[in-house]
Amino acid sequence: MSRKTDIISPEAAPTLPALFAERVRRTPKACAYLRFDLQGSCCDECITWEDTAALAGRWQTALIGEKLLPGDRVAVMLRNSLEWAVFDQAALGLGLVIVPLFVNDRPDNFAYIIEQTGARFLLIEGGVQWEVIKSVQTRLRSLVRIVSLTPACTVDCDPRLVELADWLPKAPAPYDGGSAAADDLATIVYTSGTTGNPKGVMLTHANILSNAFAGLSRVPIYPDDLFLSFLPLSHTLERTAGYYLAIMAGARVAHVRSLEKLADDLPVVRPTVVISVPRVFERIHTRVMAKVAMAPSWKQQLFALTVAVGWQRFLHQQGRGSWSLRFLLWPLLQRLIADKVLTALGGRLRLAISGGAPLNPEVARLFIALGLPILQGYGLTETSPVVAVNSAADNHPETVGQPLPGVAIKIAANGELLIKGDCVMAGYWQNPAATAAIIDREGWLHSGDLVTITPTGHIAITGRLKEIIVLSNGEKIPPADIELAITTDPLFEQVLVVGEGRPYLGVLVVLNAAEWEKLGGSALNQRAVEELLLARIATRMSHFPGYAQIRRVQVTTTPWEVANGLLTATLKLRRPQLFSYYAAEIAALYAGH
Repeated sequence: MSRKTDIISPEAAPTLPALFAERVRRTPKACAYLRFDLQGSCCDECITWEDTAALAGRWQTALIGEKLLPGDRVAVMLRNSLEWAVFDQAALGLGLVIVPLFVNDRPDNFAYIIEQTGARFLLIEGGVQWEVIKSVQTRLRSLVRIVSLTPACTVDCDPRLVELADWLPKAPAPYDGGSAAADDLATIVYTSGTTGNPKGVMLTHANILSNAFAGLSRVPIYPDDLFLSFLPLSHTLERTAGYYLAIMAGARVAHVRSLEKLADDLPVVRPTVVISVPRVFERIHTRVMAKVAMAPSWKQQLFALTVAVGWQRFLHQQGRGSWSLRFLLWPLLQRLIADKVLTALGGRLRLAISGGAPLNPEVARLFIALGLPILQGYGLTETSPVVAVNSAADNHPETVGQPLPGVAIKIAANGELLIKGDCVMAGYWQNPAATAAIIDREGWLHSGDLVTITPTGHIAITGRLKEIIVLSNGEKIPPADIELAITTDPLFEQVLVVGEGRPYLGVLVVLNAAEWEKLGGSALNQRAVEELLLARIATRMSHFPGYAQIRRVQVTTTPWEVANGLLTATLKLRRPQLFSYYAAEIAALYAGH
């Protein structure tokens, strides 16, 4: 028997608060959100759609008391939680514009965002955040109210700061979802900012709803699906595909307690759908392969056979491979190997979406072979965000799939992907010059990504227009492909390829401490260390041409983090900052040349 969907179209609900109100009307008693209790158990407490609307109504009463007007900007700096969703729906229903902030963002960054948007309201978690906010308190003049979920201050407190329990009225109030229009601004989402100050992407209600609806035509979601939400809701992929899309489809959502507890929460929540950036899949892949490496030889061979047969089955199911007698082994291999790996992920995952950065094909191949369809997609904050995604029935994991319905693409003469459609942003907040630089007069958004289109119409990303390394001999090399290849070795935590204008490629690396100690690396001299690392790198790069091989390597001792400004909030490399921070180390890679 086929499963039934319950999708709310943009025609039935043309704004985000109208979508929420329609979901409450259709399935008021259905479960919307599952919560962990204080003992770390999930998911006994179920918050229905009706419950969520009742909470949002109380939040609206409190927001109205702050004399906020439609179009005013309100900022939220929370981890993924029921409170995030309730605040979002309450504010959107009043016509307010949401400005999401990354919880661990640098103070100068979120102060800039609050200043530029003129945000009048800020929602935070508690005292730890408040201590950080205090360092830029004088820059937050536009704020008239700061609400903290938990007590945040006891002495010399900012008069604007209040605890949620004191601010939120006890009396129930109906939810109002009628103060917005489809073309009104819904949110201003600031890009991660790999260079300079971030830019505020203006997304309308219609932008987001059209994107979520198109996504559901490619990846069906059902009312009995359960999402585990762990990418920050300040990340547009999670917000559109893991939050609004779930409302549109009537699916349930559980919020991870923290990213550090993800491995613990997966088998407790047992989700059916997860959305992630590649780094999370890569870390799981590294742990799996490290365990395999420690296993007896016969078990390693059994694992390799499972992956080989599983991949062959996948190709056959996709219509790209023939049937094999080895498929008769699959029930046994599944029970002995595949199911045990997937049990650590909850054991019920029917699909995983990967986006935000390129997914290493080797990582995708492992999970797909073991029975977890990973569907790689592609998008930009500026496109609400999804442009393309694979489907389970037509999954080419070396690509990012075909464009969603309603999304037009073309390739410029320089190989850049151009995008047009209802999902394309209204522009950058208070930055018409930057808007004109990315959206041309014909309405095409210039992605900055270099692509090819396969014969089947799938998009393959080949590099970033501004990140291509040009060696002194004129050879052009996209560094991301090399970095992906090297990080499939569990020894390498982080990798930065360099070589612009140089005679050869070099690489800066951050090593996995445990893997390095296994090799006895601390006892080696510098030359021996470099030789060992180059040998490990070479095994991962045998398929790259000679000019793209790594000739020198430099180990860095400082991990690259959001806190030290070397990664974006979505864990992408901030290349200009890394080049500047490690200028001396990079120069040493080319000493004598």
